[in-house]
Order: sequence, then structure tokens, then C-alpha cells
Amino acid sequence: MKAVVVEKFGESVQVKDQPLPEPKDHEVQIHIAYSGVNPVDWKIQEGYFKERMPHEFPIILGWDAAGVVTQTGYGVHHFKKGDEVYAYCREPVIKKGTFAEYVSVNENFLALKPKNISFAEAASIPLAGLTAWQSLFDYAKLQKGQTVLIHAGAGGVGSFAIQLAKIKGAIVYTTASVNNHPYVKKLGADFALDYHQEDFVRAFKMKLPDGFDVVFDCVGGETFRKSFALVKKGGCLVSICNFNAESLGQQYGVRSGHVFVSPNGRQLREISALIESGQLKPPHIEEFTLAHAKQALEKIRTGHTQGKIVLKVT
Repeated sequence: MKAVVVEKFGESVQVKDQPLPEPKDHEVQIHIAYSGVNPVDWKIQEGYFKERMPHEFPIILGWDAAGVVTQTGYGVHHFKKGDEVYAYCREPVIKKGTFAEYVSVNENFLALKPKNISFAEAASIPLAGLTAWQSLFDYAKLQKGQTVLIHAGAGGVGSFAIQLAKIKGAIVYTTASVNNHPYVKKLGADFALDYHQEDFVRAFKMKLPDGFDVVFDCVGGETFRKSFALVKKGGCLVSICNFNAESLGQQYGVRSGHVFVSPNGRQLREISALIESGQLKPPHIEEFTLAHAKQALEKIRTGHTQGKIVLKVT
């Protein structure tokens, strides 16, 4: 099969032939139609996680997949050949990814693809949608009527976070460049701030002197550190960018933590139900082909994409 591989950290990706991944016990083989591209993909390419996660070369990049079940291993009970599915496919060892024609993963990672969206739209959902879900609901325990600040609301994770927060009944503030304000408002943001033109700490302190119930950091760096000043007493800050979020929060007297999204087919099914009911929409997507994975990775590396980038695989 064709796959986008990295043979050494820091080197360019290549499209190469790789062995077909046969499904093991409790695994489902998927013929991938589309794969989602995420910031983690270029970070893996550069070796950012080499000390945190075991890896084996050659590494096939990609953790999002949407496609059709072609085989099932022993013990698979919930999926059959021909099912249209999507999944977040991260394994404990970084090796077999989804920038490929096929992938085999545990059936607990999968959900049936929502009937009312395309494979391209489905591929944009798993990692970003589950990240937003696990950050806002599992960690932050966001509740109806609470205030939440979502940094980078126009990005892949932010696009889902805004919508999920509104579905929960929260009051949503976000940061986004001014040209993305119409997009985040359409997603449901109650207020958008252009972080290029205003100091977000000063601006939000004027609007909410007591601070936010929840701050969701999808940016990291200085944005993450400054955001502690915006968390109200008893509130929390959750980051997907800073692994030291918990210890830093102790310094500021704020409950804070880092979320590294986990595969979860049950939560993906809940997301599917929201999509099929029309409450949740896939983000804006931009397509590249598998042969142009290098360009897709270069674009997402800029950190200024609207919504999600997906790769058309087959």
C-alpha cells in the first residue's frame, strides 16, 4: 500500500510502499478514504515526542481516518466488512498511522461515520473533536451558564470546542484573527477578540473582572502563561499544548492540566449523534492529496489554518 512515511526525525516525508496492516485480534482493517492532518503530525516528523512516546521507523504519520471496513480480526463484535467508519487511531507506539491506504486498529477506537457527512468531513473530526470533548467535559467539567475562553477558536480543535461549549449552554469567548471572526461567530462564539490588535488579558479583564470559569488553551507559550490571570477563583485552565500545565497551575493557585487526547469510540458515537441531529457541524476543510502531504504539513505548521486540513487517500 502507499503511505506517507518518516524514516528519520527532521527529514522530509516520502510516499512509499508499505506492508498491508493485517488486523489482529479485536482489530478492524479500514480502507482509508480520507485522513485528517493535525499539528501533532509535523511535530512527530520533527521528533518532538521522541522522549515521551516509543516509536519505530519507518513511521507512517497521521492519526485520523475515515473509510470502509475491509477485514475484521478475531473477537470483533461491533463492526463488519462494508461499514463506513471513522476513528482516532493513535497507538501506544508511534509507527502505523493513517496517511496510508489502509490501517488496522482496535474496534473500540471506531464509530460509524455520521450518515449526513462526507468521508472528507468525517476525517476532520476524530482527533480534534475528541480533544475538545475530553478537555471541556472530562477535565474542565464545563457546565451550562459558565463562561469559557477558547484560544484559537478558528483552528481544528477550537472549531469543535466553540460548538460543544454552546451545546452545553456555556457563554463562549474566543481569540481569533479578525478575518476569522465571521467563521467563529457562525460556530456560535458570543464574543471574538483579535489577539493581533489587542492585549487579550487586559481586554478580557475589562469585560469579565472576576475571570472565566474555564480557559481552554490551544496555543501554548506566552498565551498559556498569560491566561492564568484570567481564571476566576475556583475555575480551571486546560491546555493541549503545555505538558507542565498542572505544576504551573499550582504556582498560580489555579486548577490546571494538560490533555493528550485518547482514542474513545464511545465518545465518538456521541459526537456522531450530535452531527446527525444537526447540532454539531464539521469544521471548514481544505483538501490535499496523499502525494501532496508535504505541502499539507507545511501549511498546518504555520498555525494559521481555518478549520481542518484533510488528505484524500483513495
